[in-house]
Amino acid sequence: MSPRKEFPLLMERGAPGRRAYLLPDLDVPAQPLKDLIPGEYLREEPAPIPELSELEVVRHFVGLSRRNHGVDVGFYPLGSCTMKYNPKVNEDLASLAGFANLHPYQPEETVQGALQLMYELEQHLCEIAGLHRATLTPAAGAHGELTGLMLIKAYHHSLGQDERDEIIIPDAAHGTNPASAAMCGYKVVEVPSNERGGVSVKDLERLVGPKTAGLMLTNPNTLGLFDEEILAITDMVRAAGGLLYYDGANANAILGKCRPGDMGFDIVHFNLHKTFSTPHGGGGPGSGPIAVRDMLVPFLPTPVVEKREDRRASYFLDYDRPSAIGKIKGFYGNFLVMVRAYAYIRTMGPEGLRQASEDAVLSANYLMERLREFYHLPYPRICMHEFVLSASRQKALGVAAQDVAKRLLDYGIHAPTVYFPLIVEEALMIEPTETEPKAVLDEFIDIMAAIAKEAEESPEQLKTAPHYTVVGRLDETRAARHPVLRWRGAVEGDTTRDGR
Repeated sequence: MSPRKEFPLLMERGAPGRRAYLLPDLDVPAQPLKDLIPGEYLREEPAPIPELSELEVVRHFVGLSRRNHGVDVGFYPLGSCTMKYNPKVNEDLASLAGFANLHPYQPEETVQGALQLMYELEQHLCEIAGLHRATLTPAAGAHGELTGLMLIKAYHHSLGQDERDEIIIPDAAHGTNPASAAMCGYKVVEVPSNERGGVSVKDLERLVGPKTAGLMLTNPNTLGLFDEEILAITDMVRAAGGLLYYDGANANAILGKCRPGDMGFDIVHFNLHKTFSTPHGGGGPGSGPIAVRDMLVPFLPTPVVEKREDRRASYFLDYDRPSAIGKIKGFYGNFLVMVRAYAYIRTMGPEGLRQASEDAVLSANYLMERLREFYHLPYPRICMHEFVLSASRQKALGVAAQDVAKRLLDYGIHAPTVYFPLIVEEALMIEPTETEPKAVLDEFIDIMAAIAKEAEESPEQLKTAPHYTVVGRLDETRAARHPVLRWRGAVEGDTTRDGR
């Protein structure tokens, strides 16, 4: 087998005179650049832009894509992020011209189908959440969190309770929870977990009081555990005058099985890009709608989609909301993500959504029970859609959770989340999702077992992994502190090149 060739950067390809496309000759007089751009901003020499054929451009970007790992390439058990396979038919529906080519400034009578979809999607999400109304505008989960916290603040302000300036958050929460609360001007109060991995009710009772604005909670939590005392928790916060916010990042575990509104939550956010069929990763797009209980409806951001029967345009955008917190995003949210979610929910139906959650929970428990032989299981009870192992046994041999994760890359599997949640030493957070067949899960078990054996017999093999990827182990600290964000070409005396 021939040695792997160095992958040339786009700027290093090509040759003078090569062309991928030629623009037609101008049929109007050309205006000199000096008349368009002030002279001090004009280059003295042409920019060193590569001259490339179409084939070279295609090979460059296809080559880059083959370096990426995604759920369409292989197993992607990234805990708390739900990297599941999504039906391609929903991509086709989102690309229909009637949706994809809409403009947000079109008259309402010309976009009735889009408004109807948004109106009905809101109804479906409210039914799944067990609440009354929703806004589809938030662009992602953290944006939904911020919106929900703004609703909490507006609600307490309307009651003259501005002294409520504390948000209680578990120590196992997603990191966006305290960040969103702080951004909204709240003081973050941490409540510890108990020995079963749920919220410590004893500590919560000590923390709630007249300054409590609300509690943010994920259920199941980031340990993949359903809180056994959820009703006692929500009752306690409500009795103290606080509101309950449900982080829906882990909603994949409960669809059709239980509803956050029935647990006592007043605000529920969903990640459409994790739960309802938009590919997750690569930076977006996302969508983080929030559903709310009836007393919070007046504060929802503008606009909301309403329906009327007395005019030609049955669906309309309602901006006449005097108590609303205002606009939180330009226009009406990431619409094509909504199209995918609507298609997914309508295709799956209640039974399909329920089975998706059941299969996700079954897959996670199967992996957990098989892998606890090789890795420490800090909370040995039935999990939901994900679970957290600890590489503490391997750490005693000099092998860290990160080493296990890096070694997985050699086997063509994306690493799970590591070192989160912080309350677990050497955490390995694994979410198989409902879309992987048992054969893939069994292969993953065999690989994880082999890595555990390597940690005992040849730890250096793990500590220097990965060995078979395009690049080896990177200096992540240096990369974070000294990022290279532009190409400079070869620099005399420098043995590295920018962009690597």
